[in-house]
Amino acid sequence: MPMEIKTIENLHDVKVDELVEESEAEGYRFLRRLVDQYEDGSNRFDKKGEVLFGVFDPRGKLLAIGGLNRDPYSTKEGIGRLRRFYIAKAARREGIGTKLLQKIVDFAKDYFGELVVRTDSSTADAFYRANGFTGDVNLPDVTHRIVLEKQKV
Repeated sequence: MPMEIKTIENLHDVKVDELVEESEAEGYRFLRRLVDQYEDGSNRFDKKGEVLFGVFDPRGKLLAIGGLNRDPYSTKEGIGRLRRFYIAKAARREGIGTKLLQKIVDFAKDYFGELVVRTDSSTADAFYRANGFTGDVNLPDVTHRIVLEKQKV
């Protein structure tokens, strides 16, 4: 499936409603929180080391979204948290999630020593493990983590 991963500089410029509705129909509220927190300014993915990426089809339709924040739950420095990661149902099993995750991990390497995520989905558990994350990490609000190696210049 042809696609392009782009940094989302301003969420207001992106038509995210379809993904929000789809995610809510699946029982997930985290994309609604993405929109709400962006609106109220509490999380705009705009601090050092933070980013929000979107995956778009050739017509500009948003197929997937995922962000990176400094981990707000950790007291340790150098911990990034994968946030608001969602792939449209019609785009799943096409490698889009893996490419988006790799883009986020590559970006994170310049800012963080490890990346963490929390999920309660068995499908997401399998996805993160298949992409190098370890589970059962005994950290509060974390189900998976990966230690990052700095990118070679």
